[in-house]
Amino acid sequence: MIVTKLLLSLHVLAAIVAIGPVTVAASMFPAALRRGDRAQLAILHRICRVYAVLGLAVPVFGFATASSLGVLGDAWLLTSIALTAVAAAVLGFAILPAQAAAVAGNPAVPARLGMTSGVFNLLWATVVVLMIVRPGSTTGA
Repeated sequence: MIVTKLLLSLHVLAAIVAIGPVTVAASMFPAALRRGDRAQLAILHRICRVYAVLGLAVPVFGFATASSLGVLGDAWLLTSIALTAVAAAVLGFAILPAQAAAVAGNPAVPARLGMTSGVFNLLWATVVVLMIVRPGSTTGA
């Protein structure tokens, strides 16, 4: 029980500390791109890159927590895992490369990057709701 609470606390803290900055920085990047603020672009891209790596702790602690709770096969968790994988793919294969290109001076489309960042943020918001509501969970939600 204490281990489960510790794992859950680490999972939630990792999500707040790592995923929060990525979502904010990714959302701010298109506006900085429109303004042509090269210094801010570099900073926001670095925040996204660094915190994306730190964000790997979130699913690690999440799997450990789910295993401790015995909910690894629950539909809400499997859906959350799938959405997390999609969010990671959007970040890794769409947002970060577009940001890197923009920082390097290659043209990027702010509207498309804004939309992609919005999708990324929506995916994370959905995962958060699933983690709180846990439909069909037997853990007391």
